[in-house]
Order: sequence, then C-alpha cells, then structure tokens
Amino acid sequence: MPQELNYLKETPSQTAGPYVHIGLAPGAAGFDIYRQELGWDIAGPNAAGQRIRVEGLVIDGTGSPVKDVMLEAWQANSEGHYAHPEGGGDVEEGFRGWGRVITDFATGEWAFETIKPGKVAGRNGAIMAPHINLWIVARGINVGLNTRLYFEDEAEANTADPVINVIEWERRRKTLIAKRTERDGKIVYRFDIRLQGEDETVFFDI
Repeated sequence: MPQELNYLKETPSQTAGPYVHIGLAPGAAGFDIYRQELGWDIAGPNAAGQRIRVEGLVIDGTGSPVKDVMLEAWQANSEGHYAHPEGGGDVEEGFRGWGRVITDFATGEWAFETIKPGKVAGRNGAIMAPHINLWIVARGINVGLNTRLYFEDEAEANTADPVINVIEWERRRKTLIAKRTERDGKIVYRFDIRLQGEDETVFFDI
C-alpha cells in the first residue's frame, strides 16, 4: 500500500499588532535600537524636484482615526525612475524611493516629506501619472492593504493614467486623489485613507 503522506496544516492567520511598531518602527515606539531608523528617509538630500509633505489619517468604518497604523511608501524620483536596477534609469545618490512611517499614537495623523515623483512608464510603455504607492497594515487587518496616492494638480495626467481608468466609477477614482494645500511656504498634500464605508478608498489586489 502506498505510504500515507502527512501534510502540515496551514498556520492560522492573525493581524499585525499590537507589536508591529516595536519590530518595524522601534524608534517611534520608544526603543533606541538602530543608529538610523529604517525607512524614514525617502528621497535623500540630493534628490531633484519639488519638495512636498504628504499627510493624512487612516479612518475606520465608524469615522474614527486608527491610531496604530504603519504605512510604507514607494515612489519614483522626479524623472519617473525607481531606485531599482529595472527602475527605468539612474537616480540621485541617496535616493531610496521607499519609506516607512507610523501614525501618531494620540491623534492618528501620519506624515512624511519627500519629493513629488514624475510620470512613470508602466506595462507596454503606458505612461502612469505621478503617484506614490502605499501599503497599510494595522491591528484588525489580516492582509496589508495596497493603494495609490495621485495628485490633485496633475489632472491631465490622471485622466490618462491606465490604473485610474480601470476604476469604473468616477466617485471611486476620487478616493485616490490627494488634495493640495500650502502651509508655512511648503506644499502639502492631504490624503485620508478610509478603510470602510461609503467613501472607502480603492485598494488593489497585487
């Protein structure tokens, strides 16, 4: 008789918290582990382009801010190149194009400073509008959520973006657009992420 095979059972899923900050952003959680916190410097001092601040809240289905979220951001430089061998071209010294931030434990606000990315060549040469890719994880989220931040003042490029155009309803597309303001002479883009509800942010299965 053929020998029976013993298969390992799937490990039960669980959410990321409450210790996600200790492992992934220990400095913000009050632990002095690294000389330099991993993932805070997105653009570096040598990056060309327009310096911007991006900020927002992650909001749950009841309309309340979620205060224990970690976000990771990926972006191209101002010329539309990623810091990767297949990123489309050279990037400035020190440009990482990747960062990690957590929400303020008291207010739920998150923010990071970077440079505004340029248009990026996508699949089959299709040009994507300037955008920042975001990955969100927190207690209560079993699988990290992926979304994109586009810029309000790039309306023409947004109209032609192949990813935005996959979204059928105009109302849903608007959940990916960050609003531009200015504060103390700095350009600020506001991007609130809604996890549930009528204006739920569009999330991508990638």
